[in-house]
Amino acid sequence: MQIEIQRCNRKSVVITVNSKAQVIIKAPYRTTDAEIQEILKKRAAWIKEHVDKVNRERERAENLEPLSNDELQKLGDRAVEYIPKRVEYFAGMVGVDYGRITIRNQKTRWGSCSSRGNLNFNCLLMLTPPEIIDYVIVHELCHRKVMNHSSRFWSEVEKVLPDYRVRRKWLNDNGGVIIGRME
Repeated sequence: MQIEIQRCNRKSVVITVNSKAQVIIKAPYRTTDAEIQEILKKRAAWIKEHVDKVNRERERAENLEPLSNDELQKLGDRAVEYIPKRVEYFAGMVGVDYGRITIRNQKTRWGSCSSRGNLNFNCLLMLTPPEIIDYVIVHELCHRKVMNHSSRFWSEVEKVLPDYRVRRKWLNDNGGVIIGRME
Protein backbone atom coordinates (compact mmCIF):
# COMPACT_ATOMS: atom_id res chain seq x y z
CA MET A 1 0.00 0.00 0.00
CA GLN A 2 1.41 3.35 -1.03
CA ILE A 3 1.25 6.09 1.63
CA GLU A 4 2.10 9.70 0.87
CA ILE A 5 2.60 12.15 3.72
CA GLN A 6 2.05 15.82 2.94
CA ARG A 7 2.95 18.38 5.56
CA CYS A 8 1.01 21.58 5.19
CA ASN A 9 -0.45 24.56 6.98
CA ARG A 10 -3.52 22.96 8.53
CA LYS A 11 -4.82 22.36 12.05
CA SER A 12 -5.51 18.63 12.01
CA VAL A 13 -4.48 15.40 10.31
CA VAL A 14 -6.67 14.10 7.50
CA ILE A 15 -6.40 10.76 5.73
CA THR A 16 -7.78 10.21 2.24
CA VAL A 17 -7.69 7.36 -0.26
CA ASN A 18 -7.56 8.58 -3.85
CA SER A 19 -8.94 6.96 -7.00
CA LYS A 20 -5.69 5.01 -7.45
CA ALA A 21 -6.03 3.49 -3.94
CA GLN A 22 -3.14 5.59 -2.67
CA VAL A 23 -3.32 6.72 0.96
CA ILE A 24 -2.62 10.41 1.43
CA ILE A 25 -2.03 11.90 4.86
CA LYS A 26 -2.13 15.67 5.18
CA ALA A 27 -0.67 16.77 8.51
CA PRO A 28 0.30 20.04 10.16
CA TYR A 29 4.01 20.84 9.97
CA ARG A 30 4.34 20.29 13.73
CA THR A 31 3.09 16.67 13.59
CA THR A 32 5.88 14.21 14.34
CA ASP A 33 6.52 11.01 12.41
CA ALA A 34 5.68 9.04 15.57
CA GLU A 35 2.30 10.78 15.81
CA ILE A 36 1.57 9.97 12.17
CA GLN A 37 2.51 6.32 12.71
CA GLU A 38 0.17 6.19 15.73
CA ILE A 39 -2.68 7.66 13.66
CA LEU A 40 -1.99 5.10 10.92
CA LYS A 41 -2.24 2.27 13.47
CA LYS A 42 -5.47 3.61 14.93
CA ARG A 43 -7.03 4.11 11.51
CA ALA A 44 -5.67 0.91 9.90
CA ALA A 45 -9.10 -0.75 9.61
CA TRP A 46 -10.65 2.39 8.06
CA ILE A 47 -7.74 2.71 5.62
CA LYS A 48 -7.95 -0.96 4.60
CA GLU A 49 -11.72 -0.72 4.10
CA HIS A 50 -11.37 2.32 1.84
CA VAL A 51 -8.41 0.98 -0.13
CA ASP A 52 -10.34 -2.26 -0.72
CA LYS A 53 -13.41 -0.28 -1.81
CA VAL A 54 -11.39 1.77 -4.30
CA ASN A 55 -9.75 -1.38 -5.67
CA ARG A 56 -13.18 -3.02 -6.15
CA GLU A 57 -14.43 0.10 -7.94
CA ARG A 58 -11.36 0.15 -10.17
CA GLU A 59 -11.98 -3.50 -11.11
CA ARG A 60 -15.61 -2.73 -11.96
CA ALA A 61 -14.52 0.30 -14.00
CA GLU A 62 -12.02 -1.79 -15.97
CA ASN A 63 -14.98 -3.67 -17.46
CA LEU A 64 -16.39 -0.42 -18.83
CA GLU A 65 -15.16 1.57 -21.78
CA PRO A 66 -13.08 4.61 -20.81
CA LEU A 67 -14.71 7.90 -21.71
CA SER A 68 -13.26 9.59 -24.78
CA ASN A 69 -12.55 13.32 -24.91
CA ASP A 70 -15.54 13.68 -27.22
CA GLU A 71 -17.82 11.91 -24.73
CA LEU A 72 -16.51 14.09 -21.89
CA GLN A 73 -17.18 17.19 -23.98
CA LYS A 74 -20.75 16.05 -24.66
CA LEU A 75 -21.30 15.34 -20.96
CA GLY A 76 -19.99 18.81 -20.20
CA ASP A 77 -22.33 20.38 -22.74
CA ARG A 78 -25.30 18.52 -21.28
CA ALA A 79 -24.29 19.52 -17.76
CA VAL A 80 -24.05 23.20 -18.75
CA GLU A 81 -27.63 23.02 -20.01
CA TYR A 82 -29.08 21.00 -17.13
CA ILE A 83 -27.28 21.80 -13.88
CA PRO A 84 -27.72 25.61 -13.72
CA LYS A 85 -31.50 25.22 -14.03
CA ARG A 86 -31.55 22.76 -11.14
CA VAL A 87 -29.25 25.01 -9.08
CA GLU A 88 -31.64 27.91 -9.60
CA TYR A 89 -34.61 25.73 -8.58
CA PHE A 90 -33.00 24.38 -5.42
CA ALA A 91 -31.36 27.68 -4.37
CA GLY A 92 -34.84 29.01 -3.65
CA MET A 93 -35.70 25.95 -1.59
CA VAL A 94 -32.48 26.13 0.39
CA GLY A 95 -32.84 29.91 0.72
CA VAL A 96 -29.41 30.93 -0.55
CA ASP A 97 -27.81 32.79 -3.40
CA TYR A 98 -24.73 31.66 -5.30
CA GLY A 99 -22.05 32.97 -7.60
CA ARG A 100 -20.60 31.47 -10.74
CA ILE A 101 -21.35 27.88 -11.79
CA THR A 102 -18.50 25.94 -13.39
CA ILE A 103 -18.66 22.48 -14.95
CA ARG A 104 -15.47 20.40 -14.92
CA ASN A 105 -14.39 16.81 -15.41
CA GLN A 106 -12.76 15.86 -12.14
CA LYS A 107 -11.39 12.62 -10.74
CA THR A 108 -12.01 13.29 -7.07
CA ARG A 109 -15.05 15.52 -6.53
CA TRP A 110 -18.67 15.63 -7.58
CA GLY A 111 -19.05 19.23 -6.59
CA SER A 112 -17.65 22.01 -4.45
CA CYS A 113 -18.65 25.39 -3.09
CA SER A 114 -16.18 28.21 -2.53
CA SER A 115 -16.39 30.69 0.32
CA ARG A 116 -17.48 33.27 -2.27
CA GLY A 117 -20.43 31.11 -3.29
CA ASN A 118 -19.05 29.86 -6.58
CA LEU A 119 -20.23 26.34 -7.39
CA ASN A 120 -18.30 23.66 -9.28
CA PHE A 121 -19.85 20.46 -10.58
CA ASN A 122 -18.40 17.39 -12.23
CA CYS A 123 -19.68 16.73 -15.76
CA LEU A 124 -19.76 13.02 -14.88
CA LEU A 125 -22.87 13.75 -12.82
CA MET A 126 -24.70 13.44 -16.13
CA LEU A 127 -23.99 9.68 -15.95
CA THR A 128 -25.93 9.43 -12.67
CA PRO A 129 -29.70 9.39 -12.12
CA PRO A 130 -31.40 12.81 -11.82
CA GLU A 131 -32.01 12.36 -8.09
CA ILE A 132 -28.26 11.99 -7.55
CA ILE A 133 -27.54 15.17 -9.49
CA ASP A 134 -30.12 16.92 -7.31
CA TYR A 135 -28.45 15.56 -4.17
CA VAL A 136 -25.04 16.96 -5.17
CA ILE A 137 -26.60 20.31 -6.05
CA VAL A 138 -28.46 20.55 -2.74
CA HIS A 139 -25.33 19.42 -0.89
CA GLU A 140 -23.28 22.24 -2.40
CA LEU A 141 -26.01 24.84 -1.92
CA CYS A 142 -26.29 23.91 1.76
CA HIS A 143 -22.62 24.78 2.07
CA ARG A 144 -23.74 28.36 1.46
CA LYS A 145 -25.29 28.12 4.93
CA VAL A 146 -22.82 25.79 6.67
CA MET A 147 -19.28 25.39 5.25
CA ASN A 148 -18.57 22.03 6.91
CA HIS A 149 -20.16 18.61 7.32
CA SER A 150 -21.47 19.07 10.85
CA SER A 151 -24.86 17.80 12.01
CA ARG A 152 -26.17 21.32 11.35
CA PHE A 153 -25.11 20.99 7.71
CA TRP A 154 -26.79 17.59 7.28
CA SER A 155 -29.93 18.99 8.91
CA GLU A 156 -30.05 21.65 6.17
CA VAL A 157 -29.68 18.98 3.47
CA GLU A 158 -32.41 16.89 5.08
CA LYS A 159 -34.86 19.82 5.06
CA VAL A 160 -34.76 19.76 1.26
CA LEU A 161 -34.05 16.07 0.64
CA PRO A 162 -35.40 13.91 3.48
CA ASP A 163 -34.00 10.82 1.69
CA TYR A 164 -30.53 12.29 1.19
CA ARG A 165 -28.92 9.28 2.95
CA VAL A 166 -30.19 6.92 0.22
CA ARG A 167 -28.86 9.23 -2.49
CA ARG A 168 -25.54 9.66 -0.70
CA LYS A 169 -25.19 5.88 -0.37
CA TRP A 170 -25.88 5.43 -4.08
CA LEU A 171 -23.11 7.88 -4.90
CA ASN A 172 -20.72 6.19 -2.45
CA ASP A 173 -21.51 2.76 -3.91
CA ASN A 174 -21.43 3.73 -7.59
CA GLY A 175 -19.53 6.98 -7.94
CA GLY A 176 -16.07 5.46 -7.97
CA VAL A 177 -16.93 3.28 -10.95
CA ILE A 178 -18.19 6.28 -12.90
CA ILE A 179 -15.12 8.37 -12.08
CA GLY A 180 -12.95 5.34 -12.90
CA ARG A 181 -14.03 5.64 -16.53
CA MET A 182 -11.89 8.78 -16.83
CA GLU A 183 -8.60 7.02 -16.11
